[in-house]
Amino acid sequence: MALSDRSAAVPPDDAATPNESSHPVASLPDAAEHPREWPIPRSLYVHVPFCRHRCGYCNFSVLPGRLELADPFLDSLAIELQTHPAPAPVDTRFIGGGTPTRLPPRQLDRLFDLLDDRFPLTAGGECTAEANPEDITPELLRQLADRGVNRISLGIQSFSTDKLRLLQRSHDRRSACRAIELAAERIGNVSIDLIFAAPGETPESWRRDLEQSLALPIQHLSTYSLTFEKGTQFWNRRLRGELCEVDEADDLQMYQDARRCSAEAGWEHYEISNFARDGSRCVHNLAYWQGRGWYAIGPGAARFVGGRREVNHRSPTTYIAKLRRGESPIAESEAITPRQWACERAAFGIRLLGGVDLEQIGQETGISIIELKRAELARCHDRGWIEISGTHHRLTEAGLLMADSVASELL
Repeated sequence: MALSDRSAAVPPDDAATPNESSHPVASLPDAAEHPREWPIPRSLYVHVPFCRHRCGYCNFSVLPGRLELADPFLDSLAIELQTHPAPAPVDTRFIGGGTPTRLPPRQLDRLFDLLDDRFPLTAGGECTAEANPEDITPELLRQLADRGVNRISLGIQSFSTDKLRLLQRSHDRRSACRAIELAAERIGNVSIDLIFAAPGETPESWRRDLEQSLALPIQHLSTYSLTFEKGTQFWNRRLRGELCEVDEADDLQMYQDARRCSAEAGWEHYEISNFARDGSRCVHNLAYWQGRGWYAIGPGAARFVGGRREVNHRSPTTYIAKLRRGESPIAESEAITPRQWACERAAFGIRLLGGVDLEQIGQETGISIIELKRAELARCHDRGWIEISGTHHRLTEAGLLMADSVASELL
């Protein structure tokens, strides 16, 4: 699913930021080609590709069905893990997909065994597992809790029967609510995803989704505007005239409704697409937005370690085959310069509603974004997209709707 200016996010606070002392970065001269020391990652993303089926809007690396590949996948993951430093303690682990909870109990336990051996979670760390409502049972939740999961992210997407049917989701409103309630009782920290601007959706029906969500025992909400990704079923159906995008004015109204409804409920809007109760920001995603470096394993996983960005093969079967043949799963590899790092930190950091301190980025990367992007920053300020207080830059109300454009100026 591609995301618009109002909902784009990275694969991604006062209440819950990893300890700054755990991210040492040397001071650099402006002319440096490479830092003397890159940030030490304290976060891990794990991509588990199994799903019941591929939804029409999905363009992620998934294996619909195919649970017969669970053991070969875990065998391959074990091989990949051996290529990473061991042990490398992390403050956050995010197990996503796909749907990790599609793994049967034995394979799910093996997954956690592999992770605990290579990337142990620090005391008090955040461990998130993604799940779909139809997979939630008391037994699954007990297993997740026993394995250290203290945050669960549910792919709810909607509570509307018609919209769920359109999105090709397998659950209904009742099972979604029940899954949230069970997860809240056992795990405690529940996050849900919602999609807005689905074909035929109105602002009125979207507000019902929001009101239902905020009435449930959740701590975090991510809202994404649906767009049509090339290669997906939805893309092809739009080309055939079977699906139409919602009116741009309605799309904008839905985004503003998400902001208004969450604010009225006392929630914090802390990133373009993300809302949280007090103290419940997603610590893992902050590693992306703050450019602190992260490990990532599994098909399609992208990591940033030691000044290098690497992306694994997207095809799960190719990923499995390569590792079992003793080959590298990496499809793309690029050395990142301090200038790239600084620009990316500015571009993703500006998405945080609290803004970004460009002087701090300069101190940590050796690159002065304020000087390097002086014309671009002035242009964004003149257009009313950002406001500046000393070295601190943040999006304005108008800039929230142009976040991608601001990020493009900074990259």
